[in-house]
Amino acid sequence: SAALLNRGMRTRLGCLSHKSDSYNDFTAILPDKPNRALKRLSTEEATRWADSFDVLLSHKYGVAAFRAFLKTEFSEENLEFWLACEDFKKTRSAAKLASKAQRIFEEFIDVQAPREVNIDFQTRELTRRNVQEPSLSCFDQAQGKVHSLMEKDSYPRFLRSKIYTDLLSQTQRRLS
Repeated sequence: SAALLNRGMRTRLGCLSHKSDSYNDFTAILPDKPNRALKRLSTEEATRWADSFDVLLSHKYGVAAFRAFLKTEFSEENLEFWLACEDFKKTRSAAKLASKAQRIFEEFIDVQAPREVNIDFQTRELTRRNVQEPSLSCFDQAQGKVHSLMEKDSYPRFLRSKIYTDLLSQTQRRLS
């Protein structure tokens, strides 16, 4: 029924308040002890996320807030792919490299992948060839394209979003 679908959608979107268009339940952004995390997050840190996309990505709460925002837009696969690539680059075992590369390719890059990222045909094919003989850099071009897409498209919208502005005002309210 429509009511059940509506309730499911509200649940999936987590903490977007339907009435006030406000984001005030930060458990989705900061799942590990949100109140303590909010106390640790300074206004200066949250404000610095607006300096550059890479600053945002270098801060664990920044990544968490950006992920929550992307979920509301149903496009979190881009960030998940970028994070999977960052984790992949830390792989030290040659034995694990091939299986991890294949898993990332099948999950994010392959046509009709469950969480397919939006990349051009040439990048997809280059990545397909790279995964045949995986190296720590086999996803670099695809990761770069996805990073650019997020930086140019999603990041500016995140900075204007209720999630970010409410998080900033929450950190500022703590100081008053």
